Amino acid sequence: MYRNHLKRSVDVCLAALGLALTAPALLTLAIAVKTRLGSPVFFVQTRPGLRGRPFRMLKFRTMTDARDARGELLPDGERLTQFGRFLRSSSLDELPELWNVLKGDMSLVGPRPLLTEYLELYTPAQRRRHDVRPGITGLAQINGRNALTWDEKFAFDLEYVRSHSFRTDAGILLRTVGQVIGRRGVTQPGHASAERFVGSVPQ
Repeated sequence: MYRNHLKRSVDVCLAALGLALTAPALLTLAIAVKTRLGSPVFFVQTRPGLRGRPFRMLKFRTMTDARDARGELLPDGERLTQFGRFLRSSSLDELPELWNVLKGDMSLVGPRPLLTEYLELYTPAQRRRHDVRPGITGLAQINGRNALTWDEKFAFDLEYVRSHSFRTDAGILLRTVGQVIGRRGVTQPGHASAERFVGSVPQ
């Protein structure tokens, strides 16, 4: 009952409430991003959602468009400003994803939507992460976030797909608050966020 019906209703209610309550903060952040990082204010990227269907995920931008002498974008770490790092570490850059939840592209809780180019690298088991809507937060986020290896992230994703319930989602949302406040696991050493996924090593 929860998975097939109530989960979506909870998502819509909480996302609508969240957008209403954070509207002043969203406006303030949009102005700050525009002033410090320029336009566009939002970072929009196509990600695979439920059953791998693509959708356009919305976030606040955290990087500049700085380029080298050849006109090519500099590496992420060089374009990520102190303000951008603050947005990421506080997870404020994720707030616009509430709109994706309201639209039905995402859920509040589920496996994080990854890059489309990773789809062809998944094992059959890893592809099951798309059996549910991707989430703003999930088991991997409360158990290490970007400090985890890719195989650990996928293991948490698949555990969620198998066993999620109202109680599981409520617990994840509550633990996410502590994770965000503690700003744990935001980046991996040597990376602006996390290393790229290149496929799992065969066991």
